[in-house]
Amino acid sequence: MSEKGKEAGIAVTAEELARINRFAKKELRAEEVYTFAVKLCDNEVDRDFERFDRAALEKLSELFVGRTGIFDHSWSAGGQTARIYRAEVIEEETRTTAGDKYCWCKGWAYMLRTEKNAELIAEIEGGIKKEVSVGCSAAKRSCSICGKDAGLCEHERGKYYGGKLCYAVLSDITDAYEWSFVAVPAQRAAGVVKRFGQGEGSLKAMVRACGSRAQVRELEELEKLSALGKSYLGALRREVRRLMLVADETLDGAVAESVTEKLGERELLELKKAFGARAAKKLGTNVQIVDPREKREENERDFCV
Repeated sequence: MSEKGKEAGIAVTAEELARINRFAKKELRAEEVYTFAVKLCDNEVDRDFERFDRAALEKLSELFVGRTGIFDHSWSAGGQTARIYRAEVIEEETRTTAGDKYCWCKGWAYMLRTEKNAELIAEIEGGIKKEVSVGCSAAKRSCSICGKDAGLCEHERGKYYGGKLCYAVLSDITDAYEWSFVAVPAQRAAGVVKRFGQGEGSLKAMVRACGSRAQVRELEELEKLSALGKSYLGALRREVRRLMLVADETLDGAVAESVTEKLGERELLELKKAFGARAAKKLGTNVQIVDPREKREENERDFCV
């Protein structure tokens, strides 16, 4: 099987034909159908820095049975070309970026041997049409670093934290819409277009497409505030790491970085207070660590080691 996409020209056995005829209004004969296999999706981190977990692939292998194949995710009846009649998850010994066993969802599809489909069959056989992409709905996206809802935490997909790549884990699959032949899929080995809840695409794209000018300006202001918040958290993490290393010279810097990258503001402020006191005691200095959220008198000042 090709690393990307399809495995063509599968012999139509009586068992395969029985599976196919579950979806046909009239009983089809072996010579009337053309069958091929497609690599629908896998559990590797894709170009969008997202990946399916194993349970998601298992669910997709169930939901994709009976789904039609189209072109470029164009949802029109005229574009329907083939249908998945069985699917399963294949596991390999190689490892993914996340460190677990590589597995992928394999689908078997059929199409009618008609004059209209002759050109497409020739393109599949010749390797021209091979990249595929799937449209599905996932109820949950979790950050690989902290486990929280991706997009609501401070971690950014595609960046490294403590030597670990940040990506979103897609789980709780609710539906599988279709699969398409595409030019450039999101997944390197197959291709995937994900839809979450009732919408799709980025928030900025949706607001610019459907929102008012005031809403666009509001979103831009929120983006600025978000950038300031990330800058503040970055500075707070660096300060906490510094205090940790001052308080305990035996502590490995990489460990300190790994710990702080997973924490939010509240936890970081607690660590800053605790390690600040330990560092001050060790250095023999009088240090005052103040929570920046607390109200202070005008003549009060913050002191940090």
